[in-house]
Amino acid sequence: MPLWLAISTVIGILIGTFYGNQYAGNKLMNVIQAGSNKLSSLMYYLGDKYVDDVDMNDLVEKAIPHILSELDPHSAYISAKDAEMADDDLHGSFSGIGIEFIIRDDTLHVQRIIPGGPAEDAGVLAGDKIVRVDDKAFTGDTITNEIAMHSLKGPQGTQVKIGVMRYGEKDVREFTITRDEILTKSVTATYMINDDTGYIKLRNFGDNAYPEILVALARLSQAGFENLIIDLRGNTGGYVGSAVQIANEFLPANKMIVYMEGRKVKREEMTSDGHGSYQYIPLVVLIDEGSASASEILAGAIQDNDRGTIIGRRSFGKGLVQEPVNFTDGSMMRLTIARYYTPSGRCIQKPYDEYEEDLLLRYERGEFFSSDSIKHNGPEYYTTNGRVVYGGGGITPDVFVGEDTTGITSYYKEAVMSGLLMQYCFEYTDKYRPQLSEMETEEQLETYLKRQNLVEKFAQYADRKDLKRRNLMIHKSHTLLERFIIARIIYNLMDEESLLEFQNQSDPVVKEALRLFKAGAAFPQKTK
Repeated sequence: MPLWLAISTVIGILIGTFYGNQYAGNKLMNVIQAGSNKLSSLMYYLGDKYVDDVDMNDLVEKAIPHILSELDPHSAYISAKDAEMADDDLHGSFSGIGIEFIIRDDTLHVQRIIPGGPAEDAGVLAGDKIVRVDDKAFTGDTITNEIAMHSLKGPQGTQVKIGVMRYGEKDVREFTITRDEILTKSVTATYMINDDTGYIKLRNFGDNAYPEILVALARLSQAGFENLIIDLRGNTGGYVGSAVQIANEFLPANKMIVYMEGRKVKREEMTSDGHGSYQYIPLVVLIDEGSASASEILAGAIQDNDRGTIIGRRSFGKGLVQEPVNFTDGSMMRLTIARYYTPSGRCIQKPYDEYEEDLLLRYERGEFFSSDSIKHNGPEYYTTNGRVVYGGGGITPDVFVGEDTTGITSYYKEAVMSGLLMQYCFEYTDKYRPQLSEMETEEQLETYLKRQNLVEKFAQYADRKDLKRRNLMIHKSHTLLERFIIARIIYNLMDEESLLEFQNQSDPVVKEALRLFKAGAAFPQKTK
């Protein structure tokens, strides 16, 4: 009798589950069909009875993003014309001519030539202005970054004809350039910041982020590094897999890195395998409000496992996982299907209603300047050593370093926000490029520029551009103005690594990391 009762119970459960799923599935289909019928009816009446002709395809293209925007801030629709380039930055390469550009005064200026690329081979120089593309004028207020990229990028092996104006020349130079594969880097800087500390700047978590990190670590190993700084500031994320691989290099075996879970996605845990080559090196990770998604996965794994110290300001707060869905016309959708959770169990996704004004609210609360102003939306969680951490709004650093407001004046703010400082830096670089290019290192260029009275020259330039001179404010902001100008000129002439080497000399966040290493305090201690 007990055996028959057990069998009857199991059969009852199976039958109930089957019909329950059937009912739930039918109910969902009924809802979908009802919605589809309503949308179909709407489209029919618009096409059949609306007072004017309607481009139905264009209407659908505009409607889909609005529908997805009702779900969450990261579910998104990407049109066919944009889909091909949507992930170029993460794939490690794209097909183009190999330039970095900036649009100033309705004209595309070549800011930097990518070494070994088609533009360099053709003879294009940094500072050239592209004024024609495929025999058509390419200037005016209609020229945008998007239009420029669509015009200059294209299938590998295809050609594009550009006309450039070069400084000191009156005639337009013509170049026919064959597009080729252009490599993009996730690691944009690797160098020894002092005798025993290595520094790596990770711009994103693209396809090649992990192998690039391994190469960077090998270079630092050859230089004899004993401490490591990984800079994730401004890193908006990328592929979760890359973040997991990088975290694995620093964690002992069987440590949780991240797990994902959603309404239709079963819990999936990712743990370390113990094969990482840098499990015991003192480690500091730098974050700020621009560090998001995969950056927060890496920072959260290091923090929750008490593997290193997180320094900076509270991160962005994106804890959602998107799945790409491709449509037959080449367009695509990124649909949020799950949330990810750090090893302690916290989801660091901030509330949706805070997205548009979150950074402004942080500024108004004083959070960029004081850790006491940080607002925690989520409950308390605990690291391996028992330290309290919070979810619901980004990764809060272990050591807070606020923005340095010393020297900031309304004159400095207006010079930056108006774009005048950037414009002056580019024009100065363009004008004196031959002389500046004689400097072989960042140190030589910095020494030379400090003798050029750049702040005074900028003040005169800005005054001609309707930014009224304020001598007392200029004096107070002199150091900030000079460092900004020198930094941008270094970048215009060299690369991001040279820029960061210069900026890190006076960066308070980097200085705090070096202080921590010197004190032997990079590994978080257990709470008492």
